[in-house]
Amino acid sequence: MSELACNPEELRTLFLFEKLDDEQLAWLCRDGRIELFEPGPVFREGDTATCFYVMIEGEITLTKLSGGEEIETVRTSHRGSYSGAWGAYLGDRVEQKYAASMYVIKPTRFYVLDAQIFAQMMQEWFPMAVHLLEGIFFGNRNSRQIIDQRERLLALGQLSAGLTHELNNPAAAAVRATSSLRERVAGMRHKLGLLSKGKFSTETLDVLMRIQEEAAEMVAKAPTMTPMEEADREDELGEWFEEQGIAGGWDLAPNFVQAGIDSDWLERVRGSVEIETTGLLEGAVRWLNYTIETELLMNEIADSTKRISELVGAAKQYSQMDRAPFQVVDVHELLDSTLVMLARKIGDDIKIVKDYDRSLPLLPCYSAELNQVWTNLIDNAVGAMGGVGTLTVRTYKENDCVAVEIVDTGPGVPDEIKNRIFEPFFTTKPVGEGTGLGLDISFRIVVKKHHGDIRVESEPGNTRFIVRLPLTAPEGETDAGD
Repeated sequence: MSELACNPEELRTLFLFEKLDDEQLAWLCRDGRIELFEPGPVFREGDTATCFYVMIEGEITLTKLSGGEEIETVRTSHRGSYSGAWGAYLGDRVEQKYAASMYVIKPTRFYVLDAQIFAQMMQEWFPMAVHLLEGIFFGNRNSRQIIDQRERLLALGQLSAGLTHELNNPAAAAVRATSSLRERVAGMRHKLGLLSKGKFSTETLDVLMRIQEEAAEMVAKAPTMTPMEEADREDELGEWFEEQGIAGGWDLAPNFVQAGIDSDWLERVRGSVEIETTGLLEGAVRWLNYTIETELLMNEIADSTKRISELVGAAKQYSQMDRAPFQVVDVHELLDSTLVMLARKIGDDIKIVKDYDRSLPLLPCYSAELNQVWTNLIDNAVGAMGGVGTLTVRTYKENDCVAVEIVDTGPGVPDEIKNRIFEPFFTTKPVGEGTGLGLDISFRIVVKKHHGDIRVESEPGNTRFIVRLPLTAPEGETDAGD
C-alpha cells in the first residue's frame, strides 16, 4: 500500500462525487487520501470499521462469511464503487464493524476517508439525507427482526398445526370408540340377563361362555382379507343368518367377518349348545355379536392411543426435548420424526417411500440440528413437486459415512442455478414465500457442524439431495446420553 497525490478533478469523475463543488472536492483531498493497494485483503468482515473506500481504478471482490467459509458476493472494476465504514454516520448506535471482506484483485487505487471524518462530512453536508438514511436503516432492521420472528413462528405454527391434525384423528377415533363401547357393554349385560332367564341349562351357559372367550381370541387373530374376500364371506354369513331366521343378519355379518368367523364356526356353535328354538339361537348370536363389537372397539381404542403415543414420541424426538445437544442416534428415528411432523404439509397426494438400510450403525450428531436439515430438504422437495408426486427418503452407508438422500419427482433444478442454491438469500420462490436461507443453513449444519457434505444431483423427475455424515464424532464431542 502506498499513498499518492489527490486530484480534485479526478474525484469529480467518480459518480459519488460528481455533484460536489470545488470547495467540497478540495476538502475531500485535504482530509482524505489516495492509496494504491496491491492484490490481497484490504479489510476483513467483523473487524472494526476504520475507513471508507471509493475505488478510482482497478478491480475488487467482496465476500461474506457463511458457515466459516467466504462466499464471493460482488466482483467489480466499476469506477466509484465504494465499501467499508459507510455506516459511520450512525455513530455508536450501531456496532461499527466491516460488514464484508474486501480484496484487491489487481493493483487498485482508492480514495480513502477515515470513518470519523466520513461521519462528520455526512452530518455537515447532508443533514437531511442522514436523517432519512437513519430512518431507513433502523426501520429496515426492526422490520427484519419482526419478519424473522414471524417466519420462525409460522414455521413452528405449521409444525404444530400438522401435529395437532395428526393427533386429532386418533383422539377422535378413541372418543367415538369409547362411547360405542359403553353402549355395547350395556347391551351385552342386558343380553346376558335375557339369556340367563331363558331355557339354557347351566351346562349350555358354560359352553356359551367358552365360545365367547374363543370369539374374543379370534378377533385378536383375525386374518387380513381383500375387499373381494370380505364381500364373499359377508354374503356367506348373511345367507346363514337368513336361513336360521335371525332378523337383520346381513347387518351382523360384517362384524363376524371382521372377527374372522365363518359359517362353519357358527354351525359348530349351534351344535355345541343344542339350541332347538330359533329365538334362543338369535339371542346367543347377538350376544356373541356384542362380544365381537366390544373386542373390535377395544382394539380401535388401543390402536388410537398407541398412535397418539407414537405421535407424541415423534414430536419429542423431533424437538430433542430433554436430550443432550450431541448424542449417538439411529438416523432413521430422526427422519421418521420429521416425516411425522411434516405429514400435514406433505399431504395425501404425495407418496412417501422409505428405502432404509436398517443395518446402518448409530450416528454421532447434533440431532435437533439435523432434524432442521431434513425439514428444509423435505419442505423444498414437497414445494418442488407442487404437492403431487413421490418423495423418497433413502439411507445407506458410503465409505465411513451415513448417506441420506431426499428424492423428489419434481421438474428438477436448472443447470444455471445448481451452483447457487446453497448461497444465502438465493431463492427461486416468489417474493414473500422464501428467505433463501434454508439450504444455506442446511449446508452450514452438515459441512461446518458435522464435517460432512451435501450436494444435489438433478434431472426432470429425479432430484436428489444427498447428505453424507461421518460415523466418527467431531473432535471434542462425545455422547452425553439422553
